[in-house]
Amino acid sequence: MNAAAAAERAARDSYGRLLALLAARSRDVAAAEDALADAFAAAISAWPRGGVPDNPEAWLFAAAKRKLIDASRRKRTANDGKAQLQLNVEELEAETAAGDMPDRRLGLMFACAHPAIEESVRTPLMLQVVLGFSAERIGAAFLVEPTAMGQRLVRAKKKICDAGVGFDVPAPSDWGARFAAVLDAIYAAYGAGWSDPLGADPERRGLAEEAIWLARVLASQLREEPEPLGLLSLMLHLEARRPARRDRDGRFVPLDEQDVGLWQRQSLGEAEALLRAAAAMKRPGRYQLEAAIQSAHATRAWRGEADWDAIVLLYDALSELTGSPVARLNAAAAIARRDGPERGLAAVEALVQLFPALNVYQPYWALKADLCARLGRGEAAAVAYDEAIAREADPAVRAFLEHKRSRL
Repeated sequence: MNAAAAAERAARDSYGRLLALLAARSRDVAAAEDALADAFAAAISAWPRGGVPDNPEAWLFAAAKRKLIDASRRKRTANDGKAQLQLNVEELEAETAAGDMPDRRLGLMFACAHPAIEESVRTPLMLQVVLGFSAERIGAAFLVEPTAMGQRLVRAKKKICDAGVGFDVPAPSDWGARFAAVLDAIYAAYGAGWSDPLGADPERRGLAEEAIWLARVLASQLREEPEPLGLLSLMLHLEARRPARRDRDGRFVPLDEQDVGLWQRQSLGEAEALLRAAAAMKRPGRYQLEAAIQSAHATRAWRGEADWDAIVLLYDALSELTGSPVARLNAAAAIARRDGPERGLAAVEALVQLFPALNVYQPYWALKADLCARLGRGEAAAVAYDEAIAREADPAVRAFLEHKRSRL
């Protein structure tokens, strides 16, 4: 592996680990980011001449630590500042003396979800500091201008520093909304990786793997909590179906037309075991319900048909729990599969009266188009397909919708 590739791999694999470790002692996320950026720049310069070190992560950490300390020395001149700096240095040295750096990412995620941080920026902040997302990429995902997103992230990091937010995992009694924000951030990271159906983009494929890894960390450290198990089960169910989401020519394949022979049985088996373990704790939550829905779809791999009764019930429960119009729309789609397109279309049309915002949501129009087509309402189906196509960004899905429209 050449130096550039080694630096790129270290950036992808170790960014969050290194940043969490540096920020845990400095309590200054922005300063830790600057130090780490300088360390990566130094690696790109030094490694081609001197060779890639045996442990790139340790090399980067040592370089970033030196730069963080140098920066801190320049800022702090008071005696008490020097004393605190020395203490932090000694703690860093002690922690890394054995060459086995502790993993502080979980603590960093809880810090990002602190009540002092504006709620709307907690997940974007976690995506940037733990997974290294750029402000431009996060802004695109959250429909916010990159400049505005960058400013929000800078303010959030300053807030962590000014408020003296700790980087330790809090006691369960202090979790509150922070726990939900951590779960949501992990799932948002997985969603970014899921948007690359073929897994051909190394960066985005890495995000999906990283999100699953973070969920494993969360589940292993919070063994008495069912929702991390539910979240991990959900992501493994989805990941198991990745090979079937596109055909050999890259064409989109909807879930109920996927070749179940391509579903990864080992991941499905682990997902089922995790869901059973979560259910045994008898504290259902959003992610357990979503995992259970995917489990009901997975029955097609063994019985030849998804469990539509269960899917309708689970979506109803999810709708009650979250109030999400998307969950209600999915419930309507399941009703159509179980009871026929007429019942499904009636549910969809009633739903859009309650939630007019669905009029700008591509899946609403795609579902309506399919149901109208199945009922022989060609003109209404064509209009709905046009609306769906206009709102779809994925070329493969757009081509699928265009093909369906051409067959009316």
